[in-house]
Amino acid sequence: MTIKRYGAEGGKGTGGQHLPFSRATEANGWLHVSGQTPMKDGEIVDGGIIDQSRLAIQNCLDIMAEAGYGTEHVMHVTVILTDARYFQSFNKVFKEVFGENPPARILSVADLVVDCKVEVGLVCYKGE
Repeated sequence: MTIKRYGAEGGKGTGGQHLPFSRATEANGWLHVSGQTPMKDGEIVDGGIIDQSRLAIQNCLDIMAEAGYGTEHVMHVTVILTDARYFQSFNKVFKEVFGENPPARILSVADLVVDCKVEVGLVCYKGE
């Protein structure tokens, strides 16, 4: 089995710090996308939970597209919110993106290591 790594050179995080992990890894039809925050050009984009959720998910979708995957391939999503009160708003965005064919999901509330409201990671599968 060969593992393909996307962004293995590491990305740039807040304050220009080097991120020592791949944006995604792929093997045997499976794509694992690292947790994405509402970040552009290495900086968190200000905004409410709706805007931050859309951007965090879009960052995942951009990585998926680079690897040749679409929303129909998403099997599981992991979500971390910094406040339980964001739950319903996040669900609205989630439904906008995944519609009537939602993937499995886990959502938890925890502090994040960057100053944002949400982080999203996901697993995709594209079979033969």
